[in-house]
Amino acid sequence: MVKHQPLQVYERQLCLSCITGIYGCRWKRYQRSHDDTTKWELLWSLILLFTFCLLLVWFYFWWEAHNDYNEFNWFLYNRSREWSDGTVPILATTAAGFTYIAFLMVLALCHIALGQQLNLHWLHKATGPFLHIGALAAVTALSWIVAGQVARTEKTIFQVVVVLLYLSVLLGLYVVPLYITSPCIMDTTTLRPRPDVIGRQGAPMLAPENTLRSFQRALHMNVTGLEADVAISHPLANKKQVFSVTTNAQKSPLINSMDGVPFLMHDRSLQRTTDVAEVFPDRQTDDASHFNWTDLQQLNAGKWFLKDDPFWTVNSLPPKEKDLIANQSVCSLEQLLKLASYHNSTVVFRLRRPPLEHPCYHTWINDTLQAVWQSGIPQSLVMWTPVEDRAQVRQLAPGLIQTSLTKQSPQNLQQHGISRLLLRYNEANTQEIRNYSQSNINLGLYTVNEPWLYSVLWCSGVSSVSSEAPDILSKVPHPIWLMRPDEYCLMWVSADLISFAVVIGIFIFQKYRMSGMRSYNPEQIMLSAAVRRSSRDLNVMKEKLIFSEVGNGVGSADELYADNGFDYYTNQGISQ
Repeated sequence: MVKHQPLQVYERQLCLSCITGIYGCRWKRYQRSHDDTTKWELLWSLILLFTFCLLLVWFYFWWEAHNDYNEFNWFLYNRSREWSDGTVPILATTAAGFTYIAFLMVLALCHIALGQQLNLHWLHKATGPFLHIGALAAVTALSWIVAGQVARTEKTIFQVVVVLLYLSVLLGLYVVPLYITSPCIMDTTTLRPRPDVIGRQGAPMLAPENTLRSFQRALHMNVTGLEADVAISHPLANKKQVFSVTTNAQKSPLINSMDGVPFLMHDRSLQRTTDVAEVFPDRQTDDASHFNWTDLQQLNAGKWFLKDDPFWTVNSLPPKEKDLIANQSVCSLEQLLKLASYHNSTVVFRLRRPPLEHPCYHTWINDTLQAVWQSGIPQSLVMWTPVEDRAQVRQLAPGLIQTSLTKQSPQNLQQHGISRLLLRYNEANTQEIRNYSQSNINLGLYTVNEPWLYSVLWCSGVSSVSSEAPDILSKVPHPIWLMRPDEYCLMWVSADLISFAVVIGIFIFQKYRMSGMRSYNPEQIMLSAAVRRSSRDLNVMKEKLIFSEVGNGVGSADELYADNGFDYYTNQGISQ
């Protein structure tokens, strides 16, 4: 007895083959299955999703921290004593993880949408959870997949749970704007004037930091002030009598000091920004304050910038500019003050006290005051930050702008005669900024390099910012975005309504699309699927039937069709 066995028509299904092949290394047809995903595979899928979320947060963190990349490199330098851009390997790894995990998430969602069993390959299981990611593109079609799953399943409990879970997340996203506050959501008529930009260490992205050329480039960007770090050099001679500045510009003996010269240097040592390793190889790790001014003048402070290219800007510089940079030397505070005085620009400097064994340890304040006096700069252009002997400094030079680097209440600042406050940008919130403004305290924040951060601080009412990228901030004539509260409300309400309408439409469409369909195994397309075709087509298909023994392990056509729930075309057996 031989029966015609139903024809198994195999479609190529290249897309499905690629999805299952890449995700689970299941390239052959028989390896794919519509069986329920095992609990072990579900666990790996949850781990993948959890890793996706964690790495997305990590990516967002590094995107937000872009403003502080340079400070991160300084931190690495202080640990390793070698200057390098430590953000490059982190960003490269993040980008690779971003692409890899996001791709796996897309494949996993495609498996769910196609009804395929999740079977993550062991290679992905080993590496996926430890890679960085940062994309949300894989969940853009989430509502389509959820609606398809709900329409496909026959379990009411499952449908209710999935819909409630999805709608709760959706509702949460809809009401989140109620709790979102931003300084740039404001009445545009209350926007304060553009914050002043202070060139922090000059323009260190265009010229080597704390050099005259760097400050000159910053002034070309129309900055209103310059900021620098100041150290005191080791004396050249024995003790001598020095004088301090008085209110009437006369000299009067105050304290005995030694001939220390205030100079500009950010780091404790000279390794990163000079060629001290070549000129003084035995002293390259010494504190910068242990060098006298004559030794410091022998160092080149520009070639390192051309060699290391810390901000990847050297290639954009013209040859003449590179020649100027290559000849830069260590800059003294007096040189900076004279340059600022010529351009009528304010100067704020952070004075670093020499080590305890330094001869100028007790006279560093007076040495700095002497440099201010010798430069001839008006005292009203100098922002004085050292806390030590502030009362005495105020008596000797009352015209200096007393500035604090420590966060204090407006009342405390006014009580001590301090009119300016300089803080890191994340140390003051919007309300505190407004309080300082109302108390006539000029608040400046550092280090602000990104236009978006500058825009937010502008909307917050900050008076000034210190930036290492004045060339970038000079191109921001107004906040990147500014929106009235009523416009913002209209925007997110409209977005919620449109989103809700789209989701409802997708659910209705998926329900309609699935209503006339019954579950079937795509591995086997039965002849009965074509019962609506013409008689001629059926005759052609009959001729293609494959003859095989009934007991070949496949089972009869009746059994095969019954297992798949299809009505079928019956072909009578041929008796011999």
